[in-house]
Order: sequence, then structure tokens, then C-alpha cells
Amino acid sequence: MWGYLALLPVFLALWAVAGIWTVFAIAVANNSVNLTKGFPYISLCGTYPPQSCIFSQVLNIGAALAAWVCILRYHQLRDWGVKRWFNQLILWTGLLSALGTSVVGNFQQKHQRTTHLTGAFFAFFVGIFYFWLQLLLFWRKKNLPRVGPPCIGPLRLCLCTVCTILMVTMVVLHCHRLRSAAAACEWAVAMLLFALFGLLAVDFSCLDRCTLCLQAAPGLSPPPLAAPVSPHTQLSQAL
Repeated sequence: MWGYLALLPVFLALWAVAGIWTVFAIAVANNSVNLTKGFPYISLCGTYPPQSCIFSQVLNIGAALAAWVCILRYHQLRDWGVKRWFNQLILWTGLLSALGTSVVGNFQQKHQRTTHLTGAFFAFFVGIFYFWLQLLLFWRKKNLPRVGPPCIGPLRLCLCTVCTILMVTMVVLHCHRLRSAAAACEWAVAMLLFALFGLLAVDFSCLDRCTLCLQAAPGLSPPPLAAPVSPHTQLSQAL
């Protein structure tokens, strides 16, 4: 039976998918975007209020959940014996992707275009790099545990490949001013990234729970233990 930690990536994927499609529906309903003029980018749907407020909240919560997933994955890979420098590279790649997602949600394209595009780069391109690094790790380290059915590895490889191809296609189409086609690629890339995060639930299925441990700083001695009290002392104190 899966523990609650395995539900975290699933909740992240469902939250993000439901959130951005809700923003899309609101933008279409209040005519913030016009589908007769072309399919809109995700950011365009979340540019104008009231959906911009929902867009920011969805991406902020999604970024926090993604950061939590990346930290759990880091500790899992550390316990599996992955080298520290490579594991930290994976961790920081994931955290930068989460940070970029939050930047996209809080800096709308209409008002802060450069900042918004920088966040989008971290969210999309660094985000897919996060999963490519893990595929490289499991390809080189055959002794690492393979959690879940054998099809999970090829499925991740397929999703990463399709996602990367769509990213390149999106940039090319955008440069050639084929905005509707580029926007469709962007939506597909976002769905694939959410699916990749959701698949981490399989890896987390072997986790029962996590605990927080505090460690004293160097040079600080732990507090002295209380001396045991004898029954006679307790009796005299009571009298």
C-alpha cells in the first residue's frame, strides 16, 4: 500500500493540470482571449484579472509542492548511495525549475516580459533537464533500485524525448510567428512535465514517512541529561 508521500507527486500533477485549465476556461469565458484569433499561450490566459490572481496562486502552490518533491527525491537518492555532487546537481536543477514556475506566476508577461520569460526558461528547459539528469543517473548506475513495473523507465524516456522535441518545436514556431502552433506545443510541454512529476509517485511508493532531525551546530554541546531521582527523594519532596 502506498504511503502519503507517494500521493504528493500525484496531487502536484492534478493541482497543476486542473489549475491552469481552470485559468484557461475563465479567460475564454470573460473574453480575455479570443480563440477565433488563435490558440493562446498559457501566460496570456493568466495575464488579466481575475484569472491572473488564480494563475499566481496555482503556480505558487505548485512551485512549493515541486520543491518539496525535489527535496524528498534528493534524500531518497542520497540513501541509495548516489554521489553527493551529482545528487545536489539534480536537486538544484529541480529547485530552479520550481523557482521559475513561481516567477512565471507572479510576473505577468504584459508587465515584466523579461523576468517572465526568464522564469519560463527555468520552468520548462531546466525542468526537463531535471528529469534527463535522473534518466542519465539510472542509465549509468545499474545497481540503483528500480521501483515499480519495468515499463516506468522506458515511459519516462519517451515522455522526456517527446517533451524535448516539443520544446524545440515551440521555439522554432514562435520565431517564425506561428503563435497558435507554438502555444499548442507549450500546453503539451506543460502537461508532459506534470506527468513526469506525477510519475515520481511510483518511486515514492516505497517510502513510508519522513522525519525531521535537528543537529547541534559545531562547538555546541548537547544539554545535560537530567539526573535520575530516587524514590526516597520523590517521597521526601512529596511530604
